[in-house]
Amino acid sequence: MTKVDRRILKTQESLKKAVIELMTEKNFDDITIQDIADRANVNRGTIYLHYQDKFDLLDKLIETHINELGDMDEWACKMDWIDALVPYFEYFEKNYLFFSTMLASKGAPSSFRTRLLASFIEGFKGEIDRESGRNTDLSEDVMLQYAGTAYVGVIEWWIRNGMPYPPQIMAKQVGALLGRSL
Repeated sequence: MTKVDRRILKTQESLKKAVIELMTEKNFDDITIQDIADRANVNRGTIYLHYQDKFDLLDKLIETHINELGDMDEWACKMDWIDALVPYFEYFEKNYLFFSTMLASKGAPSSFRTRLLASFIEGFKGEIDRESGRNTDLSEDVMLQYAGTAYVGVIEWWIRNGMPYPPQIMAKQVGALLGRSL
């Protein structure tokens, strides 16, 4: 595996942070490359060394978070719902600025919510309990859509309301609800 120069990583992180901070202040469509460069304290050319445009920058940022959540799915599926969800809610808490901006901002691209939902639905596949006699008369597509939409909705509510409960409480309650429905 090739190591990436730490200066490159630092620059990319600075650019990602800059675009998210700017999105808390104004609509994404109104943000310019110069705005991002100024906020990240780099010149415009530096942005183009790493990204095609602001859309590519935002897409890479979203992709990073979706992939990190997807990586968590691999080991979380081996745990019970409550224990599995604690790291997710801790991740949302740790990345509050990103998720609050992407889920609550009027200017955030709507594709983020769609990608997040698709990621969770994919993670829920194989989790439907049919062995106990439950859910045998329900369509898998409907159940996955229901659980995924509910999960994203609760995350949105939690973040928009300033995370009124700690991650452990959220994981316990959401885990219990998902356990009942899947």
